[in-house]
Amino acid sequence: MVRCDKSTCLEWGNVNGENALNIESGPGGASKTVLDVKNLSVDIDVPAGVLHAVDKISFHVDQGETLCIVGESGCGKSITSLAIMDLLPGRASLTADTLMLEQENLLKIGKKEFAALRGNRMGMIFQDPMTSLNPVYRIGNQMEEVYIHHGKGGRKEARDRAEYLLDKVGITAARSRLVQYPHQLSGGLRQRVMIAMTLMCGPTLVIADEPTTALDVTIQAQILILLKDLQKEFNMAMVFITHDLGVVARIADRVAVMYAGSFVETGTAQEVFEKPIHPYTQGLMACIPVPGSGKSGERLGSIRGLVPALVGDLEGCMFRNRCDSVHKACETGYVGLNELSEGRGYRCRMSVEECISAGTGNLLTTGV
Repeated sequence: MVRCDKSTCLEWGNVNGENALNIESGPGGASKTVLDVKNLSVDIDVPAGVLHAVDKISFHVDQGETLCIVGESGCGKSITSLAIMDLLPGRASLTADTLMLEQENLLKIGKKEFAALRGNRMGMIFQDPMTSLNPVYRIGNQMEEVYIHHGKGGRKEARDRAEYLLDKVGITAARSRLVQYPHQLSGGLRQRVMIAMTLMCGPTLVIADEPTTALDVTIQAQILILLKDLQKEFNMAMVFITHDLGVVARIADRVAVMYAGSFVETGTAQEVFEKPIHPYTQGLMACIPVPGSGKSGERLGSIRGLVPALVGDLEGCMFRNRCDSVHKACETGYVGLNELSEGRGYRCRMSVEECISAGTGNLLTTGV
C-alpha cells in the first residue's frame, strides 16, 4: 500500500524545489473549475444482485490542480475514472446530480458528442501501457491518429506534433521512435509514449489511472516529476488515481481517500497527512513503516478485517466491521460526509475530537 515513512511522504511533496502541496490560484486569486462532480454513483448488475461500486461521491478539480484519489484495490477508484470518461461496461449504470467538464454538461450529451471529447478535451493515461498501445501499429501511427481524428490537422502536422511531444516527455531520438512498435520500447518509454499521446490534442483534463504502478521506483519518480512539469507547462487539471501514499504526497494538491465506493476523507494533502481524521485514514497512516521504530524481524502492521461486500441493500457505515469505535448508530441509516470547511470533510458518526482521541486502537494487526 505505501512505500515511505510519514516524514518522507511529506518531504516528497517538494518536487523540483517547488511544494506540490500548495494550490496555485488563477488570475485574481480564483481558479477555473475544469471538472465538477456531485453525487456520482455507479451500480453494476451482477449475478448476486446490484453491486454499488461508487456511492454518491462529489469533488471538483481546478485548472492546474491535482486531485489524488487514493484507496486499496477494489474500492471504486478506476470505476470512477471510467464513469467520467463514459467508458463503463454495458452492465453498469451511472447517476449523478452534476457532471460538468468546464461548461459542458456530460449528463446531457450523447455517445457521439462524448467520443468527440475523449482524447480531445479530456484524456486518460492507463495503468499498463503495453495493453493500452496497439502492438501491431507503429508508435507514430497511433499518436497521429488521435490528432487527425479530432480534426486538429493533417498528417504532417500530426507527425510534427507527435515528434515534439515525444521529445517533451524525455524520449531521445524522437523521430526514429515514431517508426518503432510498442514491444521495442521499455516499460518506462511506453508510459512516456502514453503520456505524450494523451497530450496530442491539448486536453484541459487528464485522468491518470495508476500510471506508475507497473514501473520500478526509479522510473516511477521520473514519471511523477514529468507529469508535474507537464501539468505546470500546459496548465491542465489532473485526477491522479493511486494506492500508494508516497505517490500521493509527491504529486497531490488535494486528496480524496476512498473506501468501499465512497470518499471517507477529503482535504489538502497537508491536512490529510498531518491530521488524518477518519479511522481508515488513520489506519493507513499507522501502517507506514518508520525506520528505526520497530524491532528487527517484526512484521508490518495491516488493518484487520475485510472490505464488506457491496451487493444488495447497504446501510450504515461501511467501515464498521473493521472499526474499534463502532456503536449502534453506525449500523443503520446513511452516513454522509461531514464538511468541516471548503474541501475538508470526513464520513463518520463521531466528531472530529472523538475520531482523533480514539486513534487506531486495536485497528491494526501484525502480520500479513
